[in-house]
Amino acid sequence: MSSSTDPSKAQNARVLISVDAMGGDLGPAAVVAGISYSAKINPDIGFILHGDADQLKPLVAKRKTLTGRCEIRDAKDVIQMEDKPSQAIRNGKNSSMWSAIECVRNGEASVCVSCGNTGALLLMSVVRLRKLPGIYRPAIAVLWPSANPQGFNIMLDGGADIRADAKDLMQYALMGTSYARNGFGLDKPRVGLLNVGTEEHKGRAELKEAHDLIASNARIGDFEFIGFVEGRDLPGTVCDVIVTDGFTGNVALKTGEGTAKMISELLRDAFAYTPLSRLASLLALTSLRRLRKRIDPRRANGGVFLGLNGTVVKSHGAADATGVSAAVKLAFDLAQKGFSEKLAARVASASLTEQDGTTDDSDNGDPE
Repeated sequence: MSSSTDPSKAQNARVLISVDAMGGDLGPAAVVAGISYSAKINPDIGFILHGDADQLKPLVAKRKTLTGRCEIRDAKDVIQMEDKPSQAIRNGKNSSMWSAIECVRNGEASVCVSCGNTGALLLMSVVRLRKLPGIYRPAIAVLWPSANPQGFNIMLDGGADIRADAKDLMQYALMGTSYARNGFGLDKPRVGLLNVGTEEHKGRAELKEAHDLIASNARIGDFEFIGFVEGRDLPGTVCDVIVTDGFTGNVALKTGEGTAKMISELLRDAFAYTPLSRLASLLALTSLRRLRKRIDPRRANGGVFLGLNGTVVKSHGAADATGVSAAVKLAFDLAQKGFSEKLAARVASASLTEQDGTTDDSDNGDPE
C-alpha cells in the first residue's frame, strides 16, 4: 500500500469515496481529472484511489486540488471489459476493482465508484458486501432526465440481472421508493411498472402478478402505485420510479443515451447549415447550452447498486472527467444522507404479502 500524500486530520471529517481508477475506457487520467473537479467544487470530499501507483502518482501530483485529499492504494491488476464475472472473481483479488470494494466492506470509505465491467463489479460487490437480508436480486437504479420537479426519474433495474419475477419486481419497487425518498426528498413516491400498455390485461404473466403484488404492498411501503406505464413515461411526469427487468431496462437506457446524442448532433448540423442558421445559433447560444446540458447523459452518470450491505455507484465505462465527477457527486450525496442504512431499514421493515415463494438466485446477467 502506498500513499501520494499524508492526509491531514481534516481528512477524517470528510466523506471518503473509494474510487476504482483503472476500469474505464479512457483510463486513469479521466478518472483523476473527474475526482479533481469534484474536489475543487466540494471541500467536504476525500478519495481513496485504487490502481497502479506508478501511473496514478504523477497524475494526482499534477492536480493541486487533490493535495492532502487523495490516498493511493496500489493495485496492479485490472478487470478488463471483456472479462467474464466468474473469471474476475477467481483472478481479481489483486485488482483495483476488488480493492475499491474492500474499502467499503472494511468501513474505510462510504461509497465505491467504478467505471469498470458492470457484470464483474456487480458479482464482486455481491460476494464481498453481501446482499441485504431478504433481498432476492440486487438492482441497478439509474437516473432518467424527466419533466418532474426533481429533474429525474428513477428506473430500475438498469442491467444488474436480465431476469426478474414478480417478487423481484416488488422488491425493486421498495428499493426504488427508498432511493426516491432519500435522494429526492419525496414523501410518497409514485411507482409505475413498465409494460407494453397501461391496460391491466396486457403484458406477460409475471408482470400481471407483479402488478397485483406491488399494488397490495403500496400502503405498507408508503408509496403510490400508478399501475402499468409505457416507455414514453420514462422521461414524463406520470411517476417518479419506473420498475422493470434488467434486460428491458438496459435496452431502454442505451436507447435513451443514443437518442440524446443524435439530437445533439442534429441540432449542431441544423444550426451550421447556412450563414443565417449560424447567426441564429449565436442568438440562441445561451438556450442551446442550457438544452445541451439538460440532455447530456454524462451529467446523469451513475447507476446505484441497490440491495447490498454497502453503496456502489457504477459509472459509465466511457465516462470522461465530467461523467466521473457526476458519479462522484451522486456517491457523495448518498453517503451524506446515510442511504445504505436507510435502505436496509426499509427493506427489513417491509412485509411482503406473499412470502412463501422462492427464486433462483444463482446467475446474474452481464449486459455492458
